[in-house]
Amino acid sequence: MSARGLRHFLKSGGVIAYPTESVFGLGCDPTNRQAVKRILHIKGRPQHKGLILVADCFSRLKTFVAPISASQIRTMQKSWGNPKKPHTWIVSAAKHCPKWLTGRHKSIAIRVTSHPYTAKLCKDTGMVLVSTSANQSGHQAAKTVKQCRRLFEHQVQVLAGKTAGAKKPSTIQDLLTGKILRK
Repeated sequence: MSARGLRHFLKSGGVIAYPTESVFGLGCDPTNRQAVKRILHIKGRPQHKGLILVADCFSRLKTFVAPISASQIRTMQKSWGNPKKPHTWIVSAAKHCPKWLTGRHKSIAIRVTSHPYTAKLCKDTGMVLVSTSANQSGHQAAKTVKQCRRLFEHQVQVLAGKTAGAKKPSTIQDLLTGKILRK
């Protein structure tokens, strides 16, 4: 599928499975409420938990984020770039950030992906993507195209590719407190 075709598919509410740093992720257009609801339904994940957004650069994520300082941006940027150690940050959500992304929180989880395929996907489509592990909530995440196809059959468009080989999911850290929520 071309970048233009994929962008149209996502903007129309499509859901994809795509490789990330450690596992395959389920993704969609974060501004499409129905697509996000579909991912939550497929996973059996409650909305109140919130979701992670990924992009190829911080500037794409800014629309979802409340204003932050230049030093905070530098702190985040220092942690991004190593595909073997992905790092997700919890930041204050912009006032207009949809509740279907933040859940019960006033914050949003963001990551600039270091996976070359995922970064190219975001760049070529000009989009931020929802990024949640490709699994049923509470079960092991898919690490291959074959596993994604077996788990999700015709529910999602599975994109070919391989994970970056990170051993663990991304570290999740609160930008305001510095507290690590998942290591």
